[in-house]
Amino acid sequence: MRTSRKALYWLGLLFALWIGWGAYVTRTTERVPSETLARFDGIELRRYPQSVLVETTAPDAGTAFRRLFRYISGANERREDVAMTAPVAIRGESESVPMTAPVRTDMDGDGVTMAFFLPSTYGPARAPTPTDPTVSLVVEPPRTVAVRRFSWYATDDRVDREQDRLREELARRGLEARDDPSLLQYNDPWTPPFMRTNEIEVDLAAVPEQFHSDHGGW
Repeated sequence: MRTSRKALYWLGLLFALWIGWGAYVTRTTERVPSETLARFDGIELRRYPQSVLVETTAPDAGTAFRRLFRYISGANERREDVAMTAPVAIRGESESVPMTAPVRTDMDGDGVTMAFFLPSTYGPARAPTPTDPTVSLVVEPPRTVAVRRFSWYATDDRVDREQDRLREELARRGLEARDDPSLLQYNDPWTPPFMRTNEIEVDLAAVPEQFHSDHGGW
């Protein structure tokens, strides 16, 4: 009986620490700044300013992630260390800044294109140049997007289902997508699944003027 109670105690403690870690990372990780234009039926219309990303296209997500991770770990011309999640880690005398959430992934027949958003302090002239020729810096102009949020792990089936729901709702409201949806992921691998934040995002070709004047919906 005592052994069972002790095991339950340690399991409970580990579970509490797991949740605490997820809450800490979620609270301390910088996110890309944006303006919410409207919310309706699980969809959010959002306006982003100009953003700088580091991007690569690879045969699979694991290869893409490793390339980008090497970049933020110092594989750039200034050898700057960009920590994936807070707290900020400083290695030696190199500068260290937090990487901005989310991680964006696009998948098609040619492989996986993955991008990390860099913090707002990294403008086009400030971001360090990658040393890997398969990794590049991308400057995105201001854009308006529609997103649908969901939790838990972003499995293929769940992503496909949320993409279909986003497309259906946009079509019903007469909003035209500019390109195929992307998957946005906001958490590190150790965040509990029920605390994870994922989004399906699509750029919009045009947004009715009413969305630029108020933050309501239809």
